[in-house]
Parts: sequence; C-alpha cells; structure tokens
Amino acid sequence: MTRNATRRTVLRGAFQGAAVTVGLPLLNCFLNNNGTALAATGAQLPVRFGHWFQALGLNPGMWVPEKTGAGYTNNIQLKVLDPFRDRTNIFSGLRYFLDGRPHETHTSSVQIATTGIYGAGGPSFDSNIADAIGKGTRFRSLEIAFAGRSLSLSRRSATVINPAEASPVALYQRIFGPDFRDPNAADFKPDPLIMARQSVLSSVSERREALTRQLGAADRVRLDEYFTGLREIEQTLAHELERPAPLPACKVPGAEEEAKPGSVVEDITKNSKLFAGLLASAMACDQTRVFNINLGSVGIRKAGSTFTWHTATHEESVDEKLGYQKEVFSFLTWANATFVDFLKILNSMKEGDGTVFDRTMVLWQTDHGDARTHSLENVPLMTVGTAGGRIKGGQHIAVSGDPYTRVGLTVQQAFGVPINTWGDRSNKTTKTVTEILA
Repeated sequence: MTRNATRRTVLRGAFQGAAVTVGLPLLNCFLNNNGTALAATGAQLPVRFGHWFQALGLNPGMWVPEKTGAGYTNNIQLKVLDPFRDRTNIFSGLRYFLDGRPHETHTSSVQIATTGIYGAGGPSFDSNIADAIGKGTRFRSLEIAFAGRSLSLSRRSATVINPAEASPVALYQRIFGPDFRDPNAADFKPDPLIMARQSVLSSVSERREALTRQLGAADRVRLDEYFTGLREIEQTLAHELERPAPLPACKVPGAEEEAKPGSVVEDITKNSKLFAGLLASAMACDQTRVFNINLGSVGIRKAGSTFTWHTATHEESVDEKLGYQKEVFSFLTWANATFVDFLKILNSMKEGDGTVFDRTMVLWQTDHGDARTHSLENVPLMTVGTAGGRIKGGQHIAVSGDPYTRVGLTVQQAFGVPINTWGDRSNKTTKTVTEILA
C-alpha cells in the first residue's frame, strides 16, 4: 500500500453476482509519523472513559497488596489483573460516609460512588465526563447491564436515568442498525428529516429574543434553561448534517448470536464478550467515548442452581480450613476474570499506533468492603488504563479513611471536567490523588 491510498479506499469486487466493498483497517499511511493523529487533519485520536460497577466488594484480606506505591504485587483476589498491572492503580482504605443517615443497603453507597451525594442528588460522574469528551459523538454514553436487568447507574440528573441495554443484539441494532453512518463511506447524504428538525429548532430560536423581552426575571431564567437544552439538540443535529471524519479503524462487526440475557453466570460470560466487542467497535468508529457497565449481583447464579451470589454473601458459612466463604470466593473469581476478559477485548482492537484500550481508562467500583457485613470501610477501587497518558498506572495508593469520592474527583479532572470539589457532607472532597495524574 502506498501513499496514494486514502482513508476512503475500499476493496471492490463481486460475490455471486453482487457488488461488494470491503473497508480497509487503519494503515500507517493514514496517520502521522508517530501514529498518534490523523495525517489528513492532524486531529488526535480520542480518549475514552469507562465505568465498571461490580457490587458486593471483594474478599477481605485477599485483595490489598502488601506493598504501597509502584512495583506492588497483586494479592490472590486480583492476580487475574497481572496482564494489566502496569496500567492498574489499586486504592485501599477508602470509605463511604453516611453522616448518621440510614444505611440503605446496596443503594446509599452506589449513590455516593456515582454522584458523590447520598440520595443521588445530581448527575453521575460519567455524565460529567461525557459532557467534557463526548459531545461530538452520536451517543454521549452507552450503558449496559450484564445480568439481564435494564438497571443503569448512570444519570443525567437526580431524576433522569440513562437507560441500559441488557441484550447484545439490541445494542448492536442501536449502534450499527439503520441509523449508523459509516465514517469511511464514500457517499454521504444528510437525512432530510434531520434537516427539517434543525430548521424547526432554528426558527424557534430566532423568536427567542422577542419572547424574552415580554417576560419577568424568573420566567427569563426558566426560558434560558429551556433554550439551553434546545441548543444542545441543535448542536447534535448540526453534527448529524456534517460528513463524519473518516476513521480507518472503524469496522462494523458481524452480528453474532447472543446467549439469553439473564442472571446465569454462563450466559453473562458469553454476552459480556459480545458487549466488549461491540463497545470496542463503537469507540473505534467514534460513535461514543463513554460507556458504563453494571455487572449486577443480586440474582446472579450458576446454571442449575438457585443459590445466588448475593444470598451466598449472607448465608454461606466461613470455611474453617480456608478462612473465607468458598462460594463467594468462586463468584468473585469469576467476576474479576470477566472484567479482565472485557479489558483484553478492548485491548485487541487495533487503532493507530496501539489499541482502543490504550486511549481508554476504566474506573472499577463496588458498594461494600465486606458484603457479608455490608461494611463501608476499606472499600476496593481501581483504575485500569491510562487514557492516552492522562493517568499514570502501576501503583497501590493506600489512604486511611478518606472518602471514596477522592478518586471520582481525580478522574473527572483528568478528563477535563472543570470542577474543584465533588460530593457532599463528609463525602465532599477537594483533594485529588495527585500520584496518578500525568
């Protein structure tokens, strides 16, 4: 392949009498000499953020590394993360604060972890990050519920929750169905329906000033908020009317047969890999730069068994010889392996001088330190990935009783969210974890 090839080059041929075209993968000739930006425009390849929520904590005493700082060795529960150790930060000693308020099990801590506020009084951090890095994409974020329940932990506000997909087939249709615009397609025709919608919104905006002059102060504020929302819609529609920037790494995946969406471990294992492949392709095609995974836990069980992971945390006895709950350990081992398999699939999607995962950072969170007692102390937390160099990896950061929100604030700042404080009451923090910031 020579420099005569462009990012719109396709291989053309025929199969059983029908014309076919096959897009090319990302080749070196499409990029700058460093393989980090598009040669035609100089635009940097985008960074991405992912959130993985895995309830029910980890086994106490089996995940905290002995050594702090760089060069730590993974404890038994997290040995599976060894392939990503140099890009993983493990945080120990963090906690959730209730400030005397009721402990709504599996709810209060989730709210604090994702919004910084007991009671979920605002947007989740992923929405803030999506506002910073994802406005120009078709999907500001994509939410997935592995365990077959459309339960999303992502919210735009205290009352608006971003819905989650529980089916890989449904996600495939949503991303790569009829509304998908291939950024490498040679022809581009704006959707006339989108053009009509934009014209309608534009005409409404033109009458804004005349209407504003007729209103009182309170109504002007309310109207301004309304038009701010309309302006976001207009910006999205304007983006839809533009020819998308070509992305040579974008290849539409073939549709594969999913396992039945549900809470059975074996089905989740299969579907999680399909979800990972779809997200990797979606990010390579710049359809989204933010994703959220809710693994679930309450109803997760093994095939042929009615004994769930959540039930095991409460009812299973601690094995006298092993010193821990054997069945709970088995579920956690499976969940952590599922997480690593997910990361490996992202890391297998080639892009530029590396992979999609090279420009991604995933924040791993949970709701308890020890699910058996619903403890809110020493709650595990990890970041995996460097987001193209924004985050340093390979460290064990040990703190003593600091709020869980410290890491959430740090990650938001790393992705350009303009905030200096996050959370409320004892969960409020202005203290970032500077050790991981590049």
